Amino acid sequence: MQEKVLSIVIPCYNEENSIISLVNKVLESPIKNKEIIIVDDCSTDGTKKVLEKNVKPIVSKIIYHKKNGGKGAALRTGFQAATGDVVIIQDADLEYDPMEYPKIVNPIFDGKAKVVYGSRFLNTKRKGYLANRLANMGLTSFSNMFTHQKLTDMETCYKAFQKEVIQSVNLVENRFGFEPEITAKISRKNIKIMEVPISYHPRKNKEGKKIGFKDGLRALYVIWRYRK
Repeated sequence: MQEKVLSIVIPCYNEENSIISLVNKVLESPIKNKEIIIVDDCSTDGTKKVLEKNVKPIVSKIIYHKKNGGKGAALRTGFQAATGDVVIIQDADLEYDPMEYPKIVNPIFDGKAKVVYGSRFLNTKRKGYLANRLANMGLTSFSNMFTHQKLTDMETCYKAFQKEVIQSVNLVENRFGFEPEITAKISRKNIKIMEVPISYHPRKNKEGKKIGFKDGLRALYVIWRYRK
């Protein structure tokens, strides 16, 4: 029997200082058969140069957007390019640990789930800035009201899907509204989202955190718009 393949979709924007380290960590992850897809969302720093010179030879695909569309737009591109059995999202920063892929994707490989989220707050001490944690708790609770899921971390980066599931969802949100949108649309399919605990190493605002107040307002709107 052919071993199943994990597709890792990495949306990337202005990450010249972290992308090589991140890709090396992904390559070192315990999943043997993996397809690494990087979508550069029209970076304006030296990211493209780094990707072409140092990263292109060691990953499966690099796709370049001609215009900046946002994380959601980059993920749509990556999802459609994926050919593996399971697809996982990996942000290009170093906040999440690729060594934890097995605990997130194995339930899907084993047929125990179709969608798995890695929760930063499940059975573990909460990390990150208080304002961000409170915002995440509020958005997750509001989302749960309409999706009827019991999530603790709707905004997590680590989301894994059966390829057929993620490629069947019509996604339209371009920025960070992707998180509540995908959660709502997966829930509309009556799919139970499994959560597993993961570790988390929060990055400071000055190091490139890109989620702001307007994104929070957009998330509230998206939760309401795509409610069941």
